[in-house]
Amino acid sequence: MIKRHVLHRTLFSCLLAASSFASFPALSAEFLVGAELPLTGALARVGNGMHEGVNVAAEVFNKTSSKHKIRLVSMDDESTPAKAIAAVEKLASQGVVAVTGGYGSNNIAPAAEAANRLNLVYMTSGGVDDSLVSAGRKNFFRINNTAGYERAVLGLIGDMGAKSVSIVYSTKDATTDLAMAVQKALKASGVTAEVHSFDPAMTDFKPIINKIRLQDRPDVILMAGYENDYVGILRAARVLKPQVKAMVGVWSLATPKMAAEFPDLMPYVYGTALLPFPATFDTADGKAFSDAYRHLYHKEPDYLGQFGYVQGMLLFEAIARAADKGTLAKGGIADELRKTDRETLIGRVQFAANGDNPHFVHRMGQHQDKKVVIVWPKQHATGAKVYPGVPW
Repeated sequence: MIKRHVLHRTLFSCLLAASSFASFPALSAEFLVGAELPLTGALARVGNGMHEGVNVAAEVFNKTSSKHKIRLVSMDDESTPAKAIAAVEKLASQGVVAVTGGYGSNNIAPAAEAANRLNLVYMTSGGVDDSLVSAGRKNFFRINNTAGYERAVLGLIGDMGAKSVSIVYSTKDATTDLAMAVQKALKASGVTAEVHSFDPAMTDFKPIINKIRLQDRPDVILMAGYENDYVGILRAARVLKPQVKAMVGVWSLATPKMAAEFPDLMPYVYGTALLPFPATFDTADGKAFSDAYRHLYHKEPDYLGQFGYVQGMLLFEAIARAADKGTLAKGGIADELRKTDRETLIGRVQFAANGDNPHFVHRMGQHQDKKVVIVWPKQHATGAKVYPGVPW
């Protein structure tokens, strides 16, 4: 039996095609969009943060669009690649016109491949591995990348004036790429940079931290990993107390959720963050996002929600434009995304031929007194960094 929303979408497509031949204006419609995300499992915290942002984008889009509406169909990929593929395939069977979401490059790559095979656009902010945009997928788009994180980390370390850095990194593709790129750039600038890899399954980081404490003796420890990795590294550091001046991480670290759940580990720790906490906005788009986020979730928005909002809104706008032109069934959503070039809550977004956003540059935040303060770059800073400063 054909599901009602699938039948509705099929009838709409026929009507839209007929109207385009007759030069009539496009009809209004409700479009199903899939949200494939890690709502449970190891990446649940970041997945739910992104999901909140995508939901807010749908809320704002539906309130501001008089013609088209978006209905999200969410599916949990349980933080695993196989479930991510299954989620995309199930969403496709339910008649979605595109998929947004995904977190972790190792989950996104197979999910995006499944979407590409099904001729569905896949939009994300959760994967920065360069292989995601070098695989030739014509329907893959992302709003952030490793280069933007690298610029932010190097900018902060440069402002600190650090002479030596120890990089602790997961052997996953995205974290390895970041660690190697940062090490190369630091060495080129005259900074001593040692690297220490760990298996993603590692839980006891004391041997690595002890080696850094006794042998490297760096000014800064840079952590390239994910939430559980940060927690393990910081717990080991609190026990062994290496004589460093700063603990720096990348994604999913400078967030209010981490501060709330691990208050003893976060003081003075740095991580990438587009937003201070509590958040402030000075644009109409930012205020619309903030108001809708607080209305839906009764809390302050964080940068994960901000990423989800931007990727969702750009996708929904492209769907609407493709519908107006009658090109939904002809690859119109991807075509419209390739024409995108506008300022967003994360800065300018424009997609290159490979689906990447070459303009992305992150910001660095620091946990200070249960707040997240933006400390780099200077033009976006909301406070001064505390340096030296560590949680112990």
